[in-house]
Amino acid sequence: MDKCLDDFIRTMIDSNILDVPNDDKDLLTTKTMIDLIVLPGALPSQYLGLFNSTTNGEPSNHVVAVELDTIYSSEFGDINNNHVGIDINSLRSVESIPAGYYDDNNNGGFRNLSLIGGETMQAWIEYDGPNKQLNVTLAPIDAPNKPQVPLLSLSRDLSPILLDSMYVGFSSATGSVYTSHYILGWSFKANGQADALDLSKLPRLPRIGPKKKSKIPTIGVPVFVGVLVLLCSYGVYYLAKRRKMFAEVMEDWELNYGPQRLKYKELYIATEGFREKELLGTGGFGSVYRGTLPSTKTQVAVKRVSHESRQGMKEFIAEIVSMGQLRHRNLVPLLGYCRRKGELLLVYDFMPNGSLDKFLFGPVGSETLNWSQRFHIIKGVASGLLYLHEEWEKVVIHRDIKASNVLLDGEMNGRLGDFGLARLYDHGSVAQTTRVVGTIGYLAPELARRGKATKNTDVFAFGAFMLEVCCGRRPIETTQTTTGSEEDTILVEWTVSCWNKGMILDACDPKLRGDYVAEEMELVLQLGLLCSHTLPAARPSMRQVVQFLEGNMPLPPISSALDMSYCGPLIGSDDNAFSYPSSDQAFTRGASVAESVLSNGR
Repeated sequence: MDKCLDDFIRTMIDSNILDVPNDDKDLLTTKTMIDLIVLPGALPSQYLGLFNSTTNGEPSNHVVAVELDTIYSSEFGDINNNHVGIDINSLRSVESIPAGYYDDNNNGGFRNLSLIGGETMQAWIEYDGPNKQLNVTLAPIDAPNKPQVPLLSLSRDLSPILLDSMYVGFSSATGSVYTSHYILGWSFKANGQADALDLSKLPRLPRIGPKKKSKIPTIGVPVFVGVLVLLCSYGVYYLAKRRKMFAEVMEDWELNYGPQRLKYKELYIATEGFREKELLGTGGFGSVYRGTLPSTKTQVAVKRVSHESRQGMKEFIAEIVSMGQLRHRNLVPLLGYCRRKGELLLVYDFMPNGSLDKFLFGPVGSETLNWSQRFHIIKGVASGLLYLHEEWEKVVIHRDIKASNVLLDGEMNGRLGDFGLARLYDHGSVAQTTRVVGTIGYLAPELARRGKATKNTDVFAFGAFMLEVCCGRRPIETTQTTTGSEEDTILVEWTVSCWNKGMILDACDPKLRGDYVAEEMELVLQLGLLCSHTLPAARPSMRQVVQFLEGNMPLPPISSALDMSYCGPLIGSDDNAFSYPSSDQAFTRGASVAESVLSNGR
């Protein structure tokens, strides 16, 4: 305590607040320094170390003080035990008011302050000499600014009281009630505005009262243990829930297809939880989502389909895995599958340019394809079909060839995809399909009679596809007649009528605006008619089709006497499909599968 007071008084001496000869400064002790500033006869009790009963009120005191009083003393006329007063030569205040401040943020409303409440506060004492005005202002320590209205004001000329040499400081006293007061910082200036205090640099108030006994052993430890138990329980629950969430159906026989099996968790992460923004398309056979495999950063298309099929799951998976082995530049490769709960997930390569029908039948003004691109796509799909029919280890009947199932990669190469209806069998054997599935307009006439899908029925659908690409029209279009009734226009029959008139090039797509190679266009249109022949035996094989398109074999002449009419059912349109119930255990779906594309923007 003596050292603190020693430092305080030496600061006052160094600042010339206390006038001490230079030769005596180093000889001063704490006691002698205290004697320098203690007023003669002052009592250390209720007189605040300033006066005694005799000197209190004497004009010779020359004392101007602002008291922050927390003890009620009736002998000095105190108004209460929590007030601010202005004292002149006496402890009986000439002006006093309860402690508080006028809050600028509350329309200047008065707010109480407790001088003994232990809260840090600020005080301003200002004397305006020319206007002879003494103002006292209080505010909490966190007040952004000094209140505009002072707490206490006194209009009085203090020049008779103030001398040429005066001390400025603080005084306190002991009493019957124990009270602690702390001065954390102060600033003083004569003839001007005192510098504002930097509140961030003020020391903290010391701890008041005895040190509290720690509650950690009695409260903290049990609470910590309880929280730890809850966290562990939640962790176990979360892990169990997450494991259940990503649980997959795995049977022993599927171990043979290990490389083709993908983890559901990986597909879930790839598609951001199958979020709506990643949805590429939805059809009768499932929904398709775009994704990026986290392990390889490969962009994929993930189709989610139901496997509530009459076909045995083992046989179905075997067929899917077998088709996953198909590798041809004009086929959309199946990368793998995943089975979980009531759904099957098929993973394909992602085709960035979407489906072909988007370019053929998009709205007016949308991007279209020139003839060179169309011819290249036709030849590519023909090459892919040849691979399926003759060049792979088994025969694959696609059963759903159409423009919406032809996807375009980054280089605009046509790739046949969507093998959801495909069937495969060994070379030299006969396919056992007896259910009519597919899309009206692409179905060969014999399917309606026998229900047998063959390579010839794929050729018929490819013929419709070629006409679709050349003419820019769907295989069956419904139009309104002048009488208001609906009329179906069959693309094959319409193209035959143009050919019979000797004007087959009139059937080409108006969007091409005549910008095409006439020999190539006529070749594809006639080949489309030949593939669409009502007699299966009159149709060429896919190997012959590729040879015709590549110019390696001349196209045989087509007789105008041949019946090229469409003999299948004429119901619905390209957006509808049908199936006849039979014993074939295959997935059937509507033409809305066309919307289940593996591309963007669908």
